[in-house]
Amino acid sequence: MRTISLSETSVREANRQLHDQTAELAEAQWRITDPEGRHALACGLDQTLEVEIDGHAGYYCAGMNQKARVTINGMVGVGVAENMMSGQVRVKGNASQSAGATAHGGLLVIEGDASARCGISMKGVDIVVGGSVGHLSAFMGQAGRLVVCGDAGEALGDSIYEARLYVRGSVKSLGADCVEKEMRDEHLAELRDLLDAAGLDARAEDFRRYGSARELYNFKVDNADEY
Repeated sequence: MRTISLSETSVREANRQLHDQTAELAEAQWRITDPEGRHALACGLDQTLEVEIDGHAGYYCAGMNQKARVTINGMVGVGVAENMMSGQVRVKGNASQSAGATAHGGLLVIEGDASARCGISMKGVDIVVGGSVGHLSAFMGQAGRLVVCGDAGEALGDSIYEARLYVRGSVKSLGADCVEKEMRDEHLAELRDLLDAAGLDARAEDFRRYGSARELYNFKVDNADEY
């Protein structure tokens, strides 16, 4: 395992080393120490690297990730795994706002809580949160799955498209066009697979499913005054 200390190396140089991999070293394991909340760590990775960040990270950690597996042994700031395409990002602590924003694929696991707008405009990513999420989570969620093992804040799934939401705890309120839906066998199987992939011990039967009522897809003249 290669180690980079950010007390001795800049974030720019650390990211350059992570990017500057040859095909022979594409399976290399990396450890980043002394992050001290620095921003944009391990961003834009596009090889099958294993990266462990030993401490708290700042904004946009592991953003634009593709193929890599990034583990943060601490908390993260705004926008962790933003615009992720594939691979896996795991946060051992809590995450700030907009975790997994606009992400297209891969798996984001937050073992603690996530703040507001978790999964905003998600486009295919799977997000599993071991704790609770804040208000407006999955706002304008287009595709993918959001699993919340705790509670959800206000306006869950506001203006949602086709993302699937699973919540074990209470939901403070649902956003526009988001409704509770039947939990069928295929959804239970899907949820079990997601919980297993995240390594979280929870029963799929304890969750409820939410999704789009599909009432906002088309303009309705009767609602013109509301636009």
